[in-house]
Formats: sequence, structure tokens, C-alpha cells
Amino acid sequence: MANYTCLLLDVDNTLLDFNAAERAAVGITLEHYGMPNGPEALETYHQINRQLWDSLAKGELNRSKLFAVRFGRVMQALGTPEAGNAREMNDFYENELANHADLMPGALTALEELGEVATLAIVSNGATQVQESRIAASGIGRFMDGVYISEKVGAAKPSPKLLDYAIRDLGLTNRSRVLMVGDDLLADIKGGINAGIDTCWVNFANEENKTGIQPKYTVHSYEELYRIVMEPEELENVGVRNRRHMNEG
Repeated sequence: MANYTCLLLDVDNTLLDFNAAERAAVGITLEHYGMPNGPEALETYHQINRQLWDSLAKGELNRSKLFAVRFGRVMQALGTPEAGNAREMNDFYENELANHADLMPGALTALEELGEVATLAIVSNGATQVQESRIAASGIGRFMDGVYISEKVGAAKPSPKLLDYAIRDLGLTNRSRVLMVGDDLLADIKGGINAGIDTCWVNFANEENKTGIQPKYTVHSYEELYRIVMEPEELENVGVRNRRHMNEG
């Protein structure tokens, strides 16, 4: 039996390449509204967006406020304050983002392997329409026993409410066998800690942890995650399909 029988999985930069999706969607949005559209403009957007999402994780603003002010701040920073309506620009961007479902390298194989030994579910802070579209287009949804998106549930990581809701809905009773897996220390790891479950920081980019938030595990590849989740005999069977049912009957 696996060390963990359920994995609660973040989406962006854990399973799907959000950085690639963001670059594409922001570039299209800036071009559409006649704004500067080079590497510096993209970096300006990224920094503003990251600051806003960190503020959301700290409870300093809500989602509606984030979406309302995001492109207003971008327009100001790029010197084009009259380029368009900030909320309409945000809606245009979200629609473009929904069209990009780039997988992290090896994600589908990892889900196939992990799904052989554990229940898998998504817990995401993304917008419902955007995430549902990207989950469907990428093919990751077929591996999931549940998909829990903050906008639909009414709670966002790092509040424990989103993870608590998922755990209840999945019928899980032993939290010691549940692992939160994600790339965002402020949202995913802090959220798992707040919900009283073990956490695994997906650090594919080899970033330094400057937050003071300490995950139980840190991995730099899906293969490292296998070694945390699977028992030795299960690791030996990586690549064997339908092994969850080999000993049944």
C-alpha cells in the first residue's frame, strides 16, 4: 500500500505550464490593446500579477479586487493608462488564458503512475472557467477523482476550507495519508499545513525558499515524488499498467 493514499494536486506549474500559458495570453492581450509587448512588458505584468496573488494568499485582497485592478496597474506601469478598461482587459486575458493548456514535461506519465497507487484530486485557486477549460484540454482531468476550484467552492488556499471541502467530498477519514502537492509555498504548502496534512513542494525551478514556510518534502522531479508516495515494491512496478487491480479476485 502506498505511503499516501490520496494526493491533492495543484494545477499551475505543478501539472500545467502556467508560465508558458501566461506568456502567450499576456502577449496576445497587450498586442490587442496596442500596448508595449516585449520581454520587459511581460516581466512587468508578471511582477504585478505575482504581487497581487501573494496579497490574495495573505488575505489582503479578494479575487474580485485582484481581477479589477490587475490590468489597471499594468497600464500605469507601461505608461499607457488609457489603453482600455481594466476589467474588460482582464476578461480578454482570462479568455486567452483558457485556450492554453501546456503540460509540464512528464505530467501525464506521472499521473498515470501515481493514479495506480493513490486517489488523485485537483485543488486550484484559479478561475473556474479558465481552469476547467485547461484541465479538459490537457487531458489531466481523466486521472482525477475530484476537481475543486476555489471560485466554485468559495474558499481559496491557504485557507484550509478548500482542502477541507475536498477531503470531505472524497470521503477521506485519515488525514495522515493525504498529501498536498504544489509549487506555491504561500498558497499550496501553507494551505496544506493549515489543513493539518503533509505537504510536498514541487520546486522544478530550483528556487530558494525565502518564506519561512517549511514543507515536509521538496521534490525537483515527478520521479522524486514517486519515492515519497510509493512503497519500494510499488516503485519496482513503475511502468506496469492496471497494477492497482492485479491482486483483486
